[in-house]
Amino acid sequence: MPGYPYNMAPREVPRVDTRYRKITTKLPVPESIPMLETLRRCEPIAMMGQPPVVWDRAEGFLVYDRWGNMWLDWSSGVLVANCGHGRKEMRRAIARQVEHGLLHNYCFPSEIRSRLVERLVELAPNGLDKVFLLTTGAETIENAIKITRTYGRKIDPRKIGIVTFSNAFHGRTLGAQMAGGIPSLKEWIGDHPPGFYQVPFPDGFRCEDTSFDLFIKTLRDQGIDGSRICSVIMETYIGGGASFAPERYVKELSGWCKENDVALVFDEVQAGFGRTGRFFGFEHYGVTPDIICCGKGITSSLPLSAVIGRHELLDQYGPGEMTSTHTGNPVCVAAALSSIDLIEREGLVENARKVGDGLHVELQAIKQKHPIVGAVHGRGLVAGLHIVKVGGKEPDRERAYGIVEKAMEKGLLFFSPVGYGGATIKICPPLNITEGAVIDGLKVLEEAINESA
Repeated sequence: MPGYPYNMAPREVPRVDTRYRKITTKLPVPESIPMLETLRRCEPIAMMGQPPVVWDRAEGFLVYDRWGNMWLDWSSGVLVANCGHGRKEMRRAIARQVEHGLLHNYCFPSEIRSRLVERLVELAPNGLDKVFLLTTGAETIENAIKITRTYGRKIDPRKIGIVTFSNAFHGRTLGAQMAGGIPSLKEWIGDHPPGFYQVPFPDGFRCEDTSFDLFIKTLRDQGIDGSRICSVIMETYIGGGASFAPERYVKELSGWCKENDVALVFDEVQAGFGRTGRFFGFEHYGVTPDIICCGKGITSSLPLSAVIGRHELLDQYGPGEMTSTHTGNPVCVAAALSSIDLIEREGLVENARKVGDGLHVELQAIKQKHPIVGAVHGRGLVAGLHIVKVGGKEPDRERAYGIVEKAMEKGLLFFSPVGYGGATIKICPPLNITEGAVIDGLKVLEEAINESA
């Protein structure tokens, strides 16, 4: 398959049979090739970017195909399955709603939607008292752009600027990609709409200057100040690299936003619902935003997202003026309510913190032994291994893909490398993963690093 980053010829690989991993066939599975070929023929090439594992079912933190293979999942289906894949409690909640008979109701009121928005207001910081339910994370970013620009223009018609950060990913729609910090993803846009300003993200690795002075200087160099800015949109951590900013930087940013009547927006699409060892990832910074954009782990399964924010921002449009066809779909809402209940009842936020602490200790040990790991970023049950060429910081995309492929052959499943240069391996298992499964996965990861040389 031209351009496909993985070997598509079925080949013998060592058999694996452990508590968390089982590989009994050639890989890719010969019987799966016709399915992969059909997908290649009928879908855009862009859909062909993941390891050639044809999922049949997933349970907890394990993924199965139809041919007897089982993988330890360190992807959560791109950070979605926070409470675990296919939980029976969630399946029952979804089935109950389906059997109840309400599958769709647009913006017409429903009891189940009222329960979810009230629950989200209870979970959010004081003052964030309105919830707008949508379908995808990118939609929440588009909505945040709309409502903060609307608010800014009431102060001054020129106050429409959006400040975002280098290397950030906010989605694949036009506004979300303009807000994103990856230049290659904006090339298709051509003439860029005005009012988007980028500043370096202070991760301490790609950007060694972590002072807030750099934020001010970068805006000044672009001829802009707070009087022209309506919002700052910040991924709680840079999604591609699992990179957090220093706490002091974000506190200074929050203060600057307040001084300049600028809305502070946290993109929590990857970080929310326990992923980082806090219910919301921004809690690590000790600040309260004006808007939270949520998605992915909100349901641990079905497509649903939410904008949570202050009523001054979300109540600017009148009845029927800000809607979405599938807002608060009742089946997706049932999944969200069940997922949140499982996260709280089973202490999965604390599990993410506790198991994540051990994970990060071991990842730092791997980094010390392997110079191709330039940095390890993250908190809780999200980590990014920044794979570099020895002796510097240049990303090594080919090596990163090789590690992911070797791990897949051994029964450990990642999604393809992401982030700067496409060379960061993301570790993000479901939050119900055990210490034993993490230890098992770390052993496989180090073997894959060694064998990829």
